[in-house]
Parts: sequence; C-alpha cells; structure tokens
Amino acid sequence: MTNKIRIAIIIPLALLSILLTAPFTAAQTSPPACALVVQVQAGETLSVLAGRHLGSFAAYPAIVAATNQAAATDSRFAPIDNPGLIRVGQQVCIPATAGVAVQPVVRPATATPTAAARLVLTPTATATPIPAADHPLVIENMRARAYPGSEIVIEQTLAAGSNYRRYVASHLSDGFKIYGLLTVPNGTPPATGWPIILFNHGHIPPEIYRTTERYVAYQDGFARNGYITFKSDYRGHGSSEGEARSGHGNPDYTADVLNALVALQRFPDADAQRIGMWGHSMGGSIVLRAMVVTDTVKAGVIWAGVVASYPDLLNRFELQGVAVPEWFARWRDEFIAAYGTPDKNPDFWESISPNAYLADLSGPIQLHHATGDESVPVQYSDVLADQIEAVGGEVEYYRYNGDNHNISANFGAAMAQSIAFFDKYLK
Repeated sequence: MTNKIRIAIIIPLALLSILLTAPFTAAQTSPPACALVVQVQAGETLSVLAGRHLGSFAAYPAIVAATNQAAATDSRFAPIDNPGLIRVGQQVCIPATAGVAVQPVVRPATATPTAAARLVLTPTATATPIPAADHPLVIENMRARAYPGSEIVIEQTLAAGSNYRRYVASHLSDGFKIYGLLTVPNGTPPATGWPIILFNHGHIPPEIYRTTERYVAYQDGFARNGYITFKSDYRGHGSSEGEARSGHGNPDYTADVLNALVALQRFPDADAQRIGMWGHSMGGSIVLRAMVVTDTVKAGVIWAGVVASYPDLLNRFELQGVAVPEWFARWRDEFIAAYGTPDKNPDFWESISPNAYLADLSGPIQLHHATGDESVPVQYSDVLADQIEAVGGEVEYYRYNGDNHNISANFGAAMAQSIAFFDKYLK
C-alpha cells in the first residue's frame, strides 16, 4: 500500500438513510415511547421484529433505543447492549416512530495515543532469540501453508431476510466440518457475481455459541446491501468439529476463515475477486492476520478489534488493572516459557504479530472503536491507525466518545460507514 492515511469525516444523516434504507432521523432529546410491548419468541431477531412492526428490517436500532429507555424505569425490560444478542422471552419496546440518534466521533488527525499505549515490538540490545521457525502462528508459516477450501454445502434453509436468503452452511477446514451462517442476495447477480464479505465474530464461550443467535443484526446490515456474507462458527463453536482454542495463541480460527474464503470463491454467483472481511473484537485480529497472510482480501473493517502487538496483549490486563483470565494466561504463560518474553526474544514475537507486517496489508482498513470500551482498550486502534499510516497504508478511523464495546449507541452510524467503505472498494 502506498496511499496516505485518510481520516474519515462524519457523513450526513441523509446519507445514513440512503445506505441503510432505514428511517433514521436527526438526534432526539428522548427515544420514542412504546407503541407495543413484544415478547421475543424462538427464532425471532430484532431485525425480524423491526420488519414485522416497523416495516423495515433496518429499523432495529429504533427498537434498541426505545427498549433501553423503557428499561430505565420499567423492570419488565432489560437493556440491550448488543443488538445481535437477544433471548427468548425478553421484552422489547416497539416505538411509535422509528428514529434513533447516531453521531460518529472521528479521531482528529492530530490526536496521538498515550505513552502507555505504545508498547510496540522493539528489539533490545540484550535480546537472545530462540529458534521458533516451526511455530504455526509465524506469519511466514501461515503464508506457506495450504488453504484448499472445499465446496459449500447447504445444511439448512432458514427464514429469509428482507431481500436475501439465509442458510446454515458448511465447508471443510483442516479436515474439520465447519458450519456458519450464509446469506445470498435475491435477484440477478452482477455480471461478475455478488461481492463477498467474510464475517468474523468476537469471543463467545463455545458452549453457549449458536449459529443463528449471534450478530444477526450486524450481518443483516451487509446482507441486505447486495453482498454474499458468511459468518464462520469457527472450530469447536456450535456444531463445528474440532477443538475451540485461543484465537490469539494459535492460527486455527484464521485458517477456518481462509478456508471459508476459498470455498466461497467457488460458490455459484459469487465474485471470486471482490472479497472483504469484517471483524469484531477477537474477530478483528483475524481480519488483520488474514490481510497480511493473503492478498485476496481487498478491504477490511474492524470494530473494537484486539489488534495490538503481542507485547500490548501481554500487558493488556495489567494496564487495565484487572485480573488475567485463565484462557488468556494459559497461552501467554506457555509462550513465555517456550520462547521467552518479548524483550528477551523480540524476533519470535514479531514473527507472529501482524503488526510487524502492515506494509503487506492486502487492502485498506476501516477502524471503529469506542472510548468507553471496557473489554478492549481504545488505544489498540489508536496505535494501529498510526502504524498503518507510518508504512504508507490506507486507513479510516472512527472513534466514538463514551460508547461501549459493541458501539451500541452509534450502531447505525458505524454500520453505515462500514457499508459505504465496502461499497467503495468492492463494488
């Protein structure tokens, strides 16, 4: 990449309406009152409820806003932090009018990360490298291995979206059968086929993960805008075969996604050349790794991504002053025991970090992160934006003041920007 960084600007609300085909309006002083109280039934999503009661699948943010307002004073309602995660039996508020306040906050071009955020991979004079060339996470090893993919198999036909079909589908990855949620637009495809978006979800405990219950509203946003989308369950999640291991301690999930990519290139009516990736949280790290391993992904969008260098990841919980969870400590301690700390063996930690290969990014990247994120520090995206700019890459960065890990309060704006970005580079 040779283009300079492009700091994104706030788009007009009129454009949000065009991109999302939803009745978004200017910011309101208070969300609308409930016109109807609905109890979520099995198989229903916020998009389904919005289509049924508000006339548009895209109007689900209005239900989120109204339900959250009702939850402040009415114990029948629970706040909705993630539009893609609602449970059977949950009460939601259908507003009288569909309107939500959306306002992205863009990081000024002059903003700089704090010193604590800049724990970059820098070799020290006393470093004593330990040979680790055979580790599967090494970027060069991931580039050298095969991702043969397979045929996409339709396992189950689901209720259709507003203008697209939905399926549970499967493919093969490293000999394992991997499932995922596939969407295909209705109508006649473009001459070269529909563009593709690989959709990478964040960390969800495998024992509670379900294919059709996670990130539904997120995936819907891309599906109804003329893209084939596929949300991989990753191995060990849902019905997928294999063992669910750390997304940061081994390359399994990235391999599953890259094998899905090859499988989708063979899918009928798909354009094998127009491929993008979207990722949230841990899924953002998969996007970043994939885009330095292969040159096939033409554009990537990352929300609240775990996109820091490995030294940053190792210091993450200490910086936040919270206890290190067992799943993180296990791979961290194993790596340090085998290869030494980053200051003792920087060559190894650089060799497994996508951040050391950003000059090889296969396309432009758009970042979204909120300052109120309590799961992934916003400084991770601050630093990544600077790193991409430093190597001459192309990056857009949206920073949302006070919002959370799921960018719930600015969901509509972030989705609109994401769709516009993919439209620019894939259509």
